[in-house]
Amino acid sequence: MDRTLARRIAVAAGREQADLVIKNGKIIDVFNSEIIENDIAIVDGYIAGIGRYKGKEEIDAKGSYISPGLIDGHVHVESSMVTPQEFAKVLLMHGVTTAITDPHEIANVSGIEGIKYILDQSENSILDLFVMLPSCVPATDFEYAGAKLTMADLKPFLQHPMVLGLAEVMNFPAVKYGEEQMLEKLNLTSSFGKKIDGHAAGLQPDELNIYMAAGIRTDHECTTLTEAKNRLQKGMYLMIREGTVAKDLKNIIGIVNEKNSRRCLFVTDDKHLDDLIDEGSIDFNIKLAIQSGVDPITAIQMATLNAAECFGLHDRGAIAPGYKADLLIIENLTEMKIHRVMKDGTEVVLNGVFTKSVVPSTVRHNAKLSESVRFFDLTVGDLDIPVTGKYANIIEVVPNSLVTRHCIEEVNLDNGNLFLTSVRDDLLKLVLVERHKMTGQIGLGIVKGLGLKSGAIASTVSHDSHNLILCGENDDDILLAASELKKRQGGLIVVKNGAILASMDLPVSGLISPLPFQEVYRKLQKLNEALTELGVSGEFNPFLTLSFLALPVIPELKLTVQGLFHVGKFQHLSTALPEQVLDVRMP
Repeated sequence: MDRTLARRIAVAAGREQADLVIKNGKIIDVFNSEIIENDIAIVDGYIAGIGRYKGKEEIDAKGSYISPGLIDGHVHVESSMVTPQEFAKVLLMHGVTTAITDPHEIANVSGIEGIKYILDQSENSILDLFVMLPSCVPATDFEYAGAKLTMADLKPFLQHPMVLGLAEVMNFPAVKYGEEQMLEKLNLTSSFGKKIDGHAAGLQPDELNIYMAAGIRTDHECTTLTEAKNRLQKGMYLMIREGTVAKDLKNIIGIVNEKNSRRCLFVTDDKHLDDLIDEGSIDFNIKLAIQSGVDPITAIQMATLNAAECFGLHDRGAIAPGYKADLLIIENLTEMKIHRVMKDGTEVVLNGVFTKSVVPSTVRHNAKLSESVRFFDLTVGDLDIPVTGKYANIIEVVPNSLVTRHCIEEVNLDNGNLFLTSVRDDLLKLVLVERHKMTGQIGLGIVKGLGLKSGAIASTVSHDSHNLILCGENDDDILLAASELKKRQGGLIVVKNGAILASMDLPVSGLISPLPFQEVYRKLQKLNEALTELGVSGEFNPFLTLSFLALPVIPELKLTVQGLFHVGKFQHLSTALPEQVLDVRMP
């Protein structure tokens, strides 16, 4: 008979010694939002009691604060560009002991094999990595992704112990009009008692009614206080996001008060590895929230108990008997200076250094994942953007936001009818190449605000279909970047004057590097250094910004392989405006 429960009860009752007791700490009580001073008794990775205990091993917290392990409520592992096992090490160094991931990036490229890869890689991870199944692969019906997943494909995963439900439902029209496949996904997920995440970018209050009626209970796409209040009023959990591109926390944290804070939690969504290492993860969200006036204990409650309850994870998120011994010892609460991280009662990080030895994963990516970059070689003619007249529809970047603006401007022309890039006006070529099924589809557009003064950048990371996306000041460098990433089967690259300044290979579905996180970090630093040679200001991350210019579910104007797409109108537009559009109001 398994004596785990009996042993935990015996330790709680004081009949047996605990494996470990933490003494002299200030315990953050997230239930009552107060500090208590007592011992924490741990046995078999769980907390057995709070009181006065003796242990086989004892740790003196020396008056430091003790917090539950942090939880990231919505993150895409693939955006870190490292394997789940390496991702876990980085998050644990920042106090995150549980994360809920949506593998829709790798699923859009490699289908169910991509989901299996994430689950298999996470199996022996020290971090608890739960999965929400991708709901929209592809994101919209007209997208050219590497896979198309139906509920029949997803159903077997619903019984997996690490699968919590259905991830961000971003195809709002399919929900609104009750499309059969979408209803099947929603019904089946609910029948398993699983959760459903939302993606309500730009949705108005009446439209939120539709999501709530469909059983969708969260949203991480708020960018304004009004949007945040609307979601809370409708009964949604408000996911407050701070990632690499989408930095929404400061804009909406003001909505949090003592009456509604229990419906709020933190997420990172998409964050590059260098930002995770340099800034942090959910610990960074907490620091920003405290700086914005949120009570430190409330901020920690949002990052722990609230997130756990949102996803029905009843064994974590607090320091209490029967809860997992996922603990942080924090020297400075307002600055979130984490001294020690414990996962399941075992130290894994001390003073920012990962101390736990990890058995490398034996999971290897198969051909489905390693041969994912397939397209016909490009020619100069493939990059021509015809413009009849003087005006063009242009994608304008909003720094540190996933949202873009639809702008109309007069452009320079070559030979009277072909778009000519302009460094002065910051108007560059944007190219999206279908890279999964050799369809030959190429989307062309004009982007304003990315800030390149020369050269080109390219990436096989372009949400959500992850086709090859390129941006440049001249055709030759764009063509070189495309050719190189095809050879390397995925990655990021910076090119100038016919030379490669920096690159990073991403051979796993064109999204992930199998290298240790330290090596990936060094390569990202070199990429960032190379970007400065192209004249980039450094105010925002051009690669991550570039990757979202192909996401046609977030306003306002994006690029698909079929051309420009207006999200609000839900239709494609021509880059060129008709000749008669001469009296257009300039932005």
